[in-house]
Amino acid sequence: MSAHLKQLCHTHLPGNKEDSPAEHFKKMAQWCEDNDVSHDVYGEGETIQAFEQKVADLLGYEAGLFVVSGTMTQPTVLELVTKQKRNPVVAMHPSSHIYVHERQGYQLQNRFNILPIGNAFQTWKLNDLKAWPDEIAAVLYELPMREIGGQLPSWDELEKIKNYCSEKGIHLHMDGARLWEAAAYYQKDYSQIAKGFDTTYVSLYKGVNGLGGSMLLGSKAFIELASIWMKRQGGNLYHRTPYIVSAAMQFDEKLAKLPKLFERTKQIYDLISEFPELAANPTKPQSNMLHLILPFSYEEAVELQRTFATEKGIWLGNPQVTAHPNQSVIEWYVGDNLLDIEDDELRSFFTELLHGFK
Repeated sequence: MSAHLKQLCHTHLPGNKEDSPAEHFKKMAQWCEDNDVSHDVYGEGETIQAFEQKVADLLGYEAGLFVVSGTMTQPTVLELVTKQKRNPVVAMHPSSHIYVHERQGYQLQNRFNILPIGNAFQTWKLNDLKAWPDEIAAVLYELPMREIGGQLPSWDELEKIKNYCSEKGIHLHMDGARLWEAAAYYQKDYSQIAKGFDTTYVSLYKGVNGLGGSMLLGSKAFIELASIWMKRQGGNLYHRTPYIVSAAMQFDEKLAKLPKLFERTKQIYDLISEFPELAANPTKPQSNMLHLILPFSYEEAVELQRTFATEKGIWLGNPQVTAHPNQSVIEWYVGDNLLDIEDDELRSFFTELLHGFK
């Protein structure tokens, strides 16, 4: 991401509106005053523990644990499970964050072994898991899958996977970094989606707009064990208050808005269909995010990004390379920004975008 280019823009297409630090801290201070918040001390405190339990209850788990990052949370969960089962094998999609974006930490630290399952461009199915003859200790499923445009498995397929893992004694873990965005598509409560997953990780900034941090949900016994290991890895922050307050003060409001954002995503798909040169992945919305496929090479798209930012003050998002040399893709999270942009304004943008290299 070019932070400098993004800061030049007055109109941002993907993402949620973000307060300045001064504005955000002012809101936090007011919320602390209104709710009589005291600092936690190494995770012990009324506000943090109440919020941990609130998220646990929402997803139908016994307990929750704030962890400073998802990169600390998920490999720790999977390592603990594989040690308990004395089996290092973990199955996950090849687009999973652990596999793609964590600098191969799981491998270099000898934490567990990964079996990549399914097609890299589609959600994986039960038959993809059964195709491996190996004994598997744990399975990770990301809901929705960010690297392939926010795709989700069908509800029936997900239930089959849950049942199979339960029958085979396989620990099923959810990478729920964007779980909040999945409920509108499934038309299910979060507890219904999480039911059958032994553990779940959720983000406190993706979708929620908090300062950072994550939450691990599971049984009381597992959470107690995980807490010890988070501390051993340096996750024992003295005061976690800023992260908790930042998320808790807007948690209900952000979740309540997600159905509206999903409806806006459907409208944006209709607008994209008016421009045959553009395409979206997935072909139909499954969450309030998508990959906008552009008829330009990556290099051309980067130049368009720069031009729109410097000359028009419009932030497109970050182009990515695709397998096709004359195409590129931009991830769009349909948040507050696209909710507030009128259809005609978006049509004008698409027109200008496509004529950029005519």
